[in-house]
Amino acid sequence: MSDMSRAVPMVISFCCGKWLTMGAMPTLAWACLAFSGVSEHAHASVGMTPGCPQQKQILWHNDYAKAMKIAEGQRRMMLIYFCDPGKKDPCNRFKAETLGDAAVCKKLKDYVCVQLPLDAEISVDGKKIELLKSDAFKEMLGRSGIAILDFVHSDAQYYQHVVSTFPITEKLRYTPERMAVILDLPPGTLTQRTLIYAVRVHPNRPASTAGQIDGNLLKEAASHSMYQAKISLQGHHNWESRFHKINATLPDGLIACEVCAESWPGEHLVEAAVECVRCWKFSDGHWRAVRARHRVYGYDMYRGSNGIWYATGIFGKG
Repeated sequence: MSDMSRAVPMVISFCCGKWLTMGAMPTLAWACLAFSGVSEHAHASVGMTPGCPQQKQILWHNDYAKAMKIAEGQRRMMLIYFCDPGKKDPCNRFKAETLGDAAVCKKLKDYVCVQLPLDAEISVDGKKIELLKSDAFKEMLGRSGIAILDFVHSDAQYYQHVVSTFPITEKLRYTPERMAVILDLPPGTLTQRTLIYAVRVHPNRPASTAGQIDGNLLKEAASHSMYQAKISLQGHHNWESRFHKINATLPDGLIACEVCAESWPGEHLVEAAVECVRCWKFSDGHWRAVRARHRVYGYDMYRGSNGIWYATGIFGKG
């Protein structure tokens, strides 16, 4: 067709047939941190990372407020490692085998790192609360693991917000290779970065996130994920109008392509993201879009009141 503005909209929808029980209401994935102090659990001293080469040693703060001020002042990402030292916990092995990996240590040098116990407290308006029980860290599930805050992109909605949560669970383990992916994720919200992580760690190495992340496509993916969650129905709703709207923002010659999927009810964020990517693999059409390299892309996901996460990927297909 000579008139590219009238190109046939390309949609790829997928549903894993998940129609089960209702779940909890969604929460804001990028809840802002507005904390004013720390408790006696967090002091100012620092530690080193066992296993890191001497020239790549990482300083681990254990004062949350001080680490946050450093990250903000130096415009660096802040990485929190929740782990109780000295206990027989998978997080201690994770620090030695994954965070102590030479390649991971090199990437961690760009971060302000802080290690906190699972019961670390902060003071908010004179009241003490445990960090892992706050809404901002809800997707940590109260467990050991990694959380990342963005103190780099001051003009973004996620500035000073939690943008990554990777709890250590029975199903989720983070090898040095996966940790390297986490540390190289592009700027974005918690949900955007988590879905991009799930794409990048899939065993078949899909290439849809190898191009340029696009702000407009991120907004469109977020909007459509929220809409699906609102109506509790996965699909390419209003695609005809959205298709032409999205095309108008793409570089010349690119055509919008969209994929959608949904998780099982009740899955937490990382599990749901991995599940949605796994679902796309079941369909040749979906997987062609997800595995292909596109010049621009956007991913996001949102949880509905039925406990199901709805994921959207939108690409500029050449």
